[in-house]
Amino acid sequence: EAEGFKEQGNAFYIKKDYAEAFSYYTKAIDMCPKNASYYGNRAATLMMLCRYREALEDSQQAVRLDNTFMKGHLREGKCHLSLGNAMAASRCFQRVLELETDNSQAQQELKNAESILEYERMAEIGFEKRDFRMVVFCMDRALESASACHRFKILKAECLALLGRYPEAQSVASDILRMDSTNADALYVRGLCLYYEDCIDKAVQFFVQALRMAPDHDKARLACRNAKALKAKKDEGNKAFKEGNFEAAYELYSEALTIDPNNIKTNAKLYCNRATVGSKLKKLEQAIEDCTKAIKLDETYIKAYLRRAQCYMDTEQYEEAVRDYEKVYQTEKTKEHKHLLKNAQLELKKSKRKDYYKVLGVDKNATEDEIKKAYRKRALLHHPDRHSGASPEVQKEEEKKFKEVGEAFSVLSDAKKKSRYDSGQDLEDDGMNMGDFDANNIFKAFFGGPGGFSFEG
Repeated sequence: EAEGFKEQGNAFYIKKDYAEAFSYYTKAIDMCPKNASYYGNRAATLMMLCRYREALEDSQQAVRLDNTFMKGHLREGKCHLSLGNAMAASRCFQRVLELETDNSQAQQELKNAESILEYERMAEIGFEKRDFRMVVFCMDRALESASACHRFKILKAECLALLGRYPEAQSVASDILRMDSTNADALYVRGLCLYYEDCIDKAVQFFVQALRMAPDHDKARLACRNAKALKAKKDEGNKAFKEGNFEAAYELYSEALTIDPNNIKTNAKLYCNRATVGSKLKKLEQAIEDCTKAIKLDETYIKAYLRRAQCYMDTEQYEEAVRDYEKVYQTEKTKEHKHLLKNAQLELKKSKRKDYYKVLGVDKNATEDEIKKAYRKRALLHHPDRHSGASPEVQKEEEKKFKEVGEAFSVLSDAKKKSRYDSGQDLEDDGMNMGDFDANNIFKAFFGGPGGFSFEG
């Protein structure tokens, strides 16, 4: 009767109806629990159903009943291999080769087991060197033979998370949790992804759950500690900033940045926050540097581009500002971003011509009287008559400055020209050709003609 059940199981197995085959092989085992081939057949069926742990138990029982049962040893080895136990798999395949020295299947599977051991070794070295791409590559190769190995999948998922490939890492961890909801490693990886995506509160929940399942899980404990510390320090920095305590906020953000260099997204925000504080403290070059660090960590971080662009504007580095605003506008075509870009382009255009305010040494908001006083002072300082006894080189330089001072005054003292100049328009459009400009005429008009002023007295 047991043989009859076995034959029916074989028929269903051939039809690939593995669930029915499993049922009949189980009936055969129940009728005759000491028959190695029945366990061997059920092991083969369980393997087809990807139930490798159960298949391993059946194949081990088969070889316990008959140590010369070659198919039993082969199946045990393949189960070990699928589960990532390459050393145990090698022993099984070597036992097959003791029974049949030229068994080609065992020879090939032994090579596969050796390959897995080599990939494990390379992955270990790669992880130590933080070469996470190498680890992912090695685990992908190993999983071609060890398709049911959770350990390999978890290591791959962890490295994907460390590479910032969070959706892929989440997918691998979720697949494992669907099969085993208490898998502490998978819970840890889920938490790690959320932590690196700056969802720190949710991440802590997963770390706590992982520690509940495995109290000695060192990585989950460290990540949980880092997550809590990072959130607390960032919150302290934000609070100090809102209260206007910028020096304290700067220090707190700096301390937060030392907690976990692997947390790219949170650290990008911290650098940008510190840049905001830096700009308030007039540390503009440091603020630019912090924005650059934030962008290096997260190239899609619009806020960091905007902050850096504003710092460039404040330090009159208009070409760099235009470049950043162009990047922002290409990414998010809003009216506000368009306005910021146009304004930077205007300032860049204005920066490429003479700065008449600088020539006179006045602020851009200088009054009419301040402009007049500045002209009087500079015109007298650079007037050619004052330098008649100097060398030809000095005379030439002072004459040039005298002319520039006259140009600056003629523009800034005329409301219409000043308005056009301030708005970035070309003065040539106003009929003013600076090439034909005569500074002496301005000087005479200002000081009241030839007899109005003398250097001799």
